[in-house]
Order: sequence, then C-alpha cells, then structure tokens
Amino acid sequence: MMAMDQGLDWYAAKALLEWQMEMGVDEAIVDAPVDRFAAEAELKARHAERAKKPGAAPGGAPVPEPEVDPVAEARMLAKGAADLDGLRGALEQFEHCALKRGARSLVFADGVPGARVMLVGEAPGRDEDLQGKPFVGRAGQLLDKMLAAIGLSRAESVYITNVLPWRPPQNRDPRPDEIAMLMPFLHRHIALADPDLLVIMGNTSAQALLGRRGITRLRGTWTEAADRPALPMLHPAYLLRNPQAKRETWADLLSLRAKLKGLS
Repeated sequence: MMAMDQGLDWYAAKALLEWQMEMGVDEAIVDAPVDRFAAEAELKARHAERAKKPGAAPGGAPVPEPEVDPVAEARMLAKGAADLDGLRGALEQFEHCALKRGARSLVFADGVPGARVMLVGEAPGRDEDLQGKPFVGRAGQLLDKMLAAIGLSRAESVYITNVLPWRPPQNRDPRPDEIAMLMPFLHRHIALADPDLLVIMGNTSAQALLGRRGITRLRGTWTEAADRPALPMLHPAYLLRNPQAKRETWADLLSLRAKLKGLS
C-alpha cells in the first residue's frame, strides 16, 4: 500500500483515501499482524469463564446488570447526609443525572446556612456554572438589590440554592425526570438548612416544591412547602425580560418582610 508522506496536504490525503476505497480497501493495516484465530479463542475463553461463575445465564451469556432506580438511590444518599457538607458530598457521588457530565461545576448553595430565609431558584446558568455559586449573573445582581431593599443580604441573612445543582445544556428548562431524581436532595437540603420560610423563585421551583406551574398566577400568595411557609415569586431573570413586573415583585418583597416580622 502506498505510504503517506507526512507533508501530504489534506486534499491530497483525501483523494488518496477515496482512491483506496474505490480499489476495494476496507480495512487499515496496522504496524503488527493481528492473529484473528487467537482473538476468537480468547473471546470464547472469556465466555467460558463467565459461564463458570454462580448466577451465570444458560449458555454462558453474561447476566445483565440490574437496573438502578435513580430516585431510590438519591433518597438513600440524601438520607445518609448528616449535615450540609455531607449532602454536598452525596451530590458529588450521584452519577445518574446526565447534567453532571456536561456541567463545569456543582452549584450547591450560597449565603448563610441556618438563615431564616431560604431562596430556592431553578437551575444554574452560565455564570453560576463558571463560579460554582447560585445567582451570580445579571439575575443574581438584581436579586441582591431586591433583598437589600428589605434589609436582607446573602452575606448575613439569606441562604440560597437551586432545584438543580448542575447547569442544563444551553440553559434549557429542566426535564421532569431530572427534577424527580434530584428532589430527595432538595428536600434534605431544606431540612438541614432549616429556614423559617422559603421563597420559591420561578416555574421550575414551583413545579418541584408545589407541584404546580404558572408562577405569574402563584406569586404573592403564601402557601406551604417542605413543612414551612413558602412564598412563590417571579424569578429575577423574568424581571430582566419583563421590567413592568417589578411592581408586583416589590409587593411580594414587602409581604416577605412583614411575614418575617410576624414570625419574630
């Protein structure tokens, strides 16, 4: 077979390859010869070895691995977390969410653990994925201004997390199966942080914690989630796209402040 000169350009190499295919070449020749008979014998030996193991299927066929229930495994890992550090470690061990493989960071939480107010957002975006913290992009900057307007801050009086700890590709909406498998971690997160009340920001959070969507209808009405008072609110990202909705959000913030005073 004709040897390819290392200085051959791409077009010449492509033409050479096409010529070889037309001449009937269907396999590349490697540096060392391959003994096909030995390879087949080795494969038969491996099948025979598997057949000797207890529980092997008839005829030596490999026994299929049992299917794993990701929600059940999430419940087990979450239940075993004794504190927030342990819960973060449990999430790092969880391998059944495909989002993890495409994300740069595990976005766990920010703010003050044990704060009276816990905010639950939807999922990390690009900035959050890069920094490993929730609400750090433009929506996060707006959130900080919203909190400051009623005397709160993530540095002193608020704890923040998301329904999903990994960024969905292209910031798409989370799928129901992704939410379902991560809900045990969220419920355990809330239990360990133990806030006096929750702020549920956005449709994904409302779906996860209230079982309902339609945040523009749900917002501003106190309800209950995870055994504590909860206030659905518009997500700051929505406000950036729809600044006319800031009036309703200001009313919700005042309601949040009044609720905190009432629980004091």
